[in-house]
Amino acid sequence: MTRKEDPEWEIGFFESIYKRDPRYEDVVAILGGLYTKAGRIADGLKMDRRMVKLCPEDATAHYNLACSLALSDRHRDAIKTLRQAVELGYADYDWMENDPDLVGLRTYPEYQDLLETMKTR
Repeated sequence: MTRKEDPEWEIGFFESIYKRDPRYEDVVAILGGLYTKAGRIADGLKMDRRMVKLCPEDATAHYNLACSLALSDRHRDAIKTLRQAVELGYADYDWMENDPDLVGLRTYPEYQDLLETMKTR
C-alpha cells in the first residue's frame, strides 16, 4: 500500500498541518472528509463545525455539516443545517437527492420540501 492509498497516513499528514494552522480552510475541509470516509464521524463533525465557523456564508460547508449531523443521527439538526445550505445557495439537487450520507433524512417531509424548493429554482 502506498502512502496515497493509506487513509491514516493522509489523516496524519493533514493533522500535522492543522496543528500548525487550525484556520487553514482547505485543510479543515479535507480533514472533515477524510475523517468521515474513515468512519470517524465525530471527528468529521468537529471539522465540519469548524469549517462553518471559518466560512459562515459557504453553502458547501453547511451542506457537509448537515451530512455529518445526519450520519450522527441528529436528523432535526441536519435538516435545519441543510436548509441553511440551500438558503446560502447550495443547488446540487441530484447529489442531495442521492447522497448516501442523507439516507436517514429521506422520510422527513422537511427534507422532501427542501428538495422540492431546489427543484423549482
